[in-house]
Amino acid sequence: MKNNQAQHDVETASKKKQSKKFAVIFGALVILGGGYGFYKYSEGQKHEDTDDAQISSRISPVIPRVGGYVADIRVQDNQMVKKGDTLVILDDRDYVVKLEEAQARLVSAKSNVSVAAAGSSVTETNVISSQANTGTIDAQIESAKVNLWRTQKDYERFQNLIKDHSVTQQQFEQAEAAYQIAQKQLGILNAQKQAAMKQTASVASQSGINRGQVAVANAAIAQAEAGIASAELNLSYTVILAPVDGYVGTVNIQPGQMVQPGQSLFQIIPDDKKWVVANFKETQLTKMKIGQRVTVTVDAFPGQKLEGTLTSFSPATGAKTSLLPPDNASGNFVKTVQRVPVRIDFTDKVSPDFLKKLSSGMSVFVDVHLK
Repeated sequence: MKNNQAQHDVETASKKKQSKKFAVIFGALVILGGGYGFYKYSEGQKHEDTDDAQISSRISPVIPRVGGYVADIRVQDNQMVKKGDTLVILDDRDYVVKLEEAQARLVSAKSNVSVAAAGSSVTETNVISSQANTGTIDAQIESAKVNLWRTQKDYERFQNLIKDHSVTQQQFEQAEAAYQIAQKQLGILNAQKQAAMKQTASVASQSGINRGQVAVANAAIAQAEAGIASAELNLSYTVILAPVDGYVGTVNIQPGQMVQPGQSLFQIIPDDKKWVVANFKETQLTKMKIGQRVTVTVDAFPGQKLEGTLTSFSPATGAKTSLLPPDNASGNFVKTVQRVPVRIDFTDKVSPDFLKKLSSGMSVFVDVHLK
């Protein structure tokens, strides 16, 4: 009986000890959990973070400005190139022929100018000659008028003298004939003047036409020269050069392939500038402002924390700028939290050599310091 009571007391004491131990452990867990929760709450008031972020950079497409068959490819995948390096050469034979045609048109246009100028010179000479001929006729008309006046006076005088037989009939007839000849001579000269004036007008008109032909020929020269410049420019475009310094992406063309103007052949990724695009939930943007400090951790380099600055917010959500944006007015509406792209630039404390190690599209974790 005493042994049973002693055993019962031992068990009761053991249970009390276990209860106290459990209470202590539970209390400690509650305290730790509360402390951790308070810590996370406090941190949440000072930070906003997301792993929906990646490295971004400029991407320059290599685009031909003329079409043609690929004759030679001078670059390989992932190759470093400098601005102005030759990347691709197109077959230029068609463009060489077009340049020769333009040059031939220029020679023809210059020849037409020479012919038109010679014709214009001849007509100018004819105009001068015709004008001089008209001046000569004018002088002859003035002389004929004087002669007509003199013969008329002689005829009138002989008319009076023949009545009283002071002159012979022969003398009178000679005076009358001279008067009639002077009249006809003046009429002939007036007719010649009219013909000369018409000829002068005709020659002057032809001169104007020739001057117009010279102007047209000069315009043809300018057009031919512009054609040569265009042909030379297109010929130069058969050699495709690197637009910027950077690394070549995947080269997806082959020799003999036909390319078209505006077709993207491959891309060059410059290494001079990189930044981060982080897609934050719209509910995270309440306290975020431009200029806040950001800590960036790249998945490929987990041991290094990079400093950045929040520089801009996208004016539209990612869904709105997608290829097929959602239309909430159609079908059943289900509200989803949208994400807004935010740009983060690295500070000067991040070395350029390290930035060169970062590839566009790498995943990163960003932590925005709100205070």
